[in-house]
Amino acid sequence: MAVPKLIGIETEYGVVLRGAPDPNPVLASSLLINAFVDQRRVGWDFDDESPGRDARGFARDGAQPPDVETHLVNAVLTNGARYYVDHAHPEYSSPECSDALQAVLYDKAGERILARSMQAARRLIPDDQEIVVYKNNSDGKGNSYGTHENYLVDRGVAFTQLVRNLIPWFVTRQVFTGAGKVGSENGAAKVDYQITQRADFFEEEVGLETTLKRPIVNTRDEPHADPQRYRRLHVIVGDANLCEVSTLLKVGTTAIVLGMIEDGFIDKDLSLASSVPAMRHVSHDLTLRRPLELADGSRATAVELQWEFLRLARKYADERGLEPCGGDEVGAMVLDRWEATLGALESDVASLDGVLDWVTKHRLLAAYAERDRLDWGDAKLALLDLQDHDGRPARSLYEKLVAAGKVERLLAEDDVQAATNVPPPTTRAFFRGQVLSRWPDAVVAANWDSLILDVGSDPLRRIPMMEPTRGTQAHVGALFDAARTPRDLVDGLSG
Repeated sequence: MAVPKLIGIETEYGVVLRGAPDPNPVLASSLLINAFVDQRRVGWDFDDESPGRDARGFARDGAQPPDVETHLVNAVLTNGARYYVDHAHPEYSSPECSDALQAVLYDKAGERILARSMQAARRLIPDDQEIVVYKNNSDGKGNSYGTHENYLVDRGVAFTQLVRNLIPWFVTRQVFTGAGKVGSENGAAKVDYQITQRADFFEEEVGLETTLKRPIVNTRDEPHADPQRYRRLHVIVGDANLCEVSTLLKVGTTAIVLGMIEDGFIDKDLSLASSVPAMRHVSHDLTLRRPLELADGSRATAVELQWEFLRLARKYADERGLEPCGGDEVGAMVLDRWEATLGALESDVASLDGVLDWVTKHRLLAAYAERDRLDWGDAKLALLDLQDHDGRPARSLYEKLVAAGKVERLLAEDDVQAATNVPPPTTRAFFRGQVLSRWPDAVVAANWDSLILDVGSDPLRRIPMMEPTRGTQAHVGALFDAARTPRDLVDGLSG
């Protein structure tokens, strides 16, 4: 049976320091994080970082894996997340989540953390300056920054098997994962509006890079877990979503597809004839009716291929169950929303206003264009596109729609606010978050798979967390209840 599909979402936010004579994005990102972290800032343990390890066992000549920047600001939060400066962006990496709905919750909590950070940073900069962040994936000047997903995957599954099935999956799921975008970039054909923000920037089918020659399937082999049992599938093709249903579908359906791949359940080869051009082809087609050419010579639209994946997923749920994919209850929710969404994409796209990001934004901008008699190439629409992603709730067009009741929410706002501080109870993030909350001064450093504690005497103690499904509230909650000090906790773990 497939391994549990633990999920994490990493979001690089666009950032600008307004009013500054030298608006350095690295400085702005550092100020944001330092302003937010009012407790002792726990450092990141870089010993296990290996972004250059390739799942294929080799790297293409000239490949440039991401650098590990140990000198930039890093913080670990009490909700189990990592909040740090990644190159020139503030990045929020959610804690490990055990199902798709939980992943939506902690991704949305990240938005609240960035909003608080902007408010807190005001005390660190002159009154005539302001740091503003955007939850988007392109600055409109040829630069793209990522929203990456991570899934726990069985090490025993051949990487070639993952690639064969995932390329058509990633190309076609854009129809519900796209955040929408005015115009095109990176040499792509000119369009008024397209479904995704990232499609124009992919140039290879498979590869290690994330910033140059971006591949549809990324080969980074850095499991942050027991490498004999697991790999971490690092997905870089997704958009930064604001609509909760889009995020639910993005991670929930992908978890199910991965479960099917691991269990050898996909019985049909859906390989595309030319995958990289197909990424743009799907994103640029607002009609959703232009067919893609498959490797076997047949043709099908992106929505038709999605129906085929859904057919397999329904059969998989009936015959195997969805326990590894976040549980049958959340899995059933994902399947039902998936089916309803594909039906609406075929028959009534407008009904997905307030449900999917790209549809919601398109209808909003089209209304502005009609009211003000704007051409799609008008700079005002590009500015409105950007304003939709504004991290300041009072300025965000998306948040105005939420406040007006025009966007469907899956989460209660009280739960989102709680998730900014409290970790998920069902993964090892619970252990990390609880230690940081109770004894921040004892935590010398942390990363995804270990904590280094000062228990009051030499030597420092490294607590390994190589099994992501352990360290949960059910597993260690009683130890925390009984422990008064970090030494009590360590002794309890040893016992």
